[in-house]
Amino acid sequence: MDIQWTQLPQIKTLQVYGPTTQSTDGIVYDSRDVQNQFAFFCIIGEETDGHLYIDEAIQNGATTIVGSDKATIEKYVPLHATISFVLVRNSREALAFTAIEFYHHASDKLFKVGVTGTNGKTTVATFVRNLFNLLGLPCGMLGTNGIFTSKEVLHIKKSTPTTPISSDVQAIFSELIKRGDVAAAMEVSSIALDQYRVGGFEFDVAIHTNISEEHMEYHKTFDHYKMCKLRLFTQAKASVVNLDDAGMSKDIIRVVQGSVITYSNNINSDADLIWTNIQHLADGMAFELLYKGQSYQIRIPIYGEYNVGNLVSAIGAALLAKIPLDKILLALPMMEQVDGRFQVIHGPDDRIIVLDYAHTPVALEAIMKAVKKLPHKRLITLITGIGIRDFAKMPKMAKTAEGKTDVIVVSVDHPGDNDPWQVVDAVLKGFRLPYLQEVLTAPSRHGAVNKALKASNPGDIVLLTSGCINGAQIVRGEYIPHSDEDIIHDFFYNSKLSV
Repeated sequence: MDIQWTQLPQIKTLQVYGPTTQSTDGIVYDSRDVQNQFAFFCIIGEETDGHLYIDEAIQNGATTIVGSDKATIEKYVPLHATISFVLVRNSREALAFTAIEFYHHASDKLFKVGVTGTNGKTTVATFVRNLFNLLGLPCGMLGTNGIFTSKEVLHIKKSTPTTPISSDVQAIFSELIKRGDVAAAMEVSSIALDQYRVGGFEFDVAIHTNISEEHMEYHKTFDHYKMCKLRLFTQAKASVVNLDDAGMSKDIIRVVQGSVITYSNNINSDADLIWTNIQHLADGMAFELLYKGQSYQIRIPIYGEYNVGNLVSAIGAALLAKIPLDKILLALPMMEQVDGRFQVIHGPDDRIIVLDYAHTPVALEAIMKAVKKLPHKRLITLITGIGIRDFAKMPKMAKTAEGKTDVIVVSVDHPGDNDPWQVVDAVLKGFRLPYLQEVLTAPSRHGAVNKALKASNPGDIVLLTSGCINGAQIVRGEYIPHSDEDIIHDFFYNSKLSV
């Protein structure tokens, strides 16, 4: 398409050097992806600066360079008279608005549900996708577990672990539309909001799960972390708010402009949706839902009390999509458990293995409390430090788990550029009385899962927390394929080990 760089006022163009219009066949932020007649955006990241790769982008066929470093841009202008050099205030913001134009406003053609919170984003986004699909609204999803249409996984390389960069978001929206989807659920991280990855469009519904300290390696302060999350609710037409979260619910209600549905587990709250009287069953849970003065008895094939709250937030999103409650209630018994989120696997000799992405102290405490309600003899728990995250959080994981389980296996997820043993040692520092339980260590998740399984006896629960991003472990910038489920299957059915 032809892009007139002086005619896109949202981009806040400061100056265009060379041709003001270019025929543009693609927009990218990685110089290695540039092809002929592509626009290359110089994104300044935490570890690199896209302005350093302008030469490579031009050699690969870029006809437009968009950047914010005036001195660097002006060095190239005299050398390339046929190339458009676009100087902008913020390259990330410019990429977001350009992507909307390039993909013909795909974001306006979908009912978009954005989910933010420290814990529960993946579960809630998946519940929204599954519920909307059951209700006849074909819905895709973008998040930690991958990119999905309403029917299948899309094998797209993700630019970030949770929320893709803005041009990828718009490209995915466009692909969902081509495949017949009418809605999209997506996880929206605080970092994504700070980096304009969802800039330039409105969400139809924003969902709030909870807030606790996370991503301090990026935000530096909790106030900045919360401020970034609040941005989602200023760019949403309607919101679903968890009244039980004292950390952020009142702030959200102060900033929202559109419709609001509140939800709570407190029978005495004034929430629109209240869940109570949870019963734990062999095949899931039952609970009572209160809405507009009426009580509804619900049974779901899902485990974990906190997942009732996650499901209720998805119900709120469906109500804001104008779907009648009676139709929603009919779909709930057909909901599925979420991969890696209180995912229950039944092993030999009455062993239960639970996979859960709990990677913060708050989430770890919640999942440990929840699994103890399942019948078991002993509990073996795997906890990790995440090498690509805040080291200050790692000891808190051990402190949270201490004394609440029979065996703890300490390991590392996504060591990144770190020595795995340094990450393990950072976690171990959180133990005050390590002799309260047996403590084992392993420098890789693969080895740690095997150790946890080997430590189990008939009738035990093995809880594997934290885990993969997109089915991989991130090691020195590489995504190494990894599957807990494959390791579990191999251990019990293909291993020579005696269990």
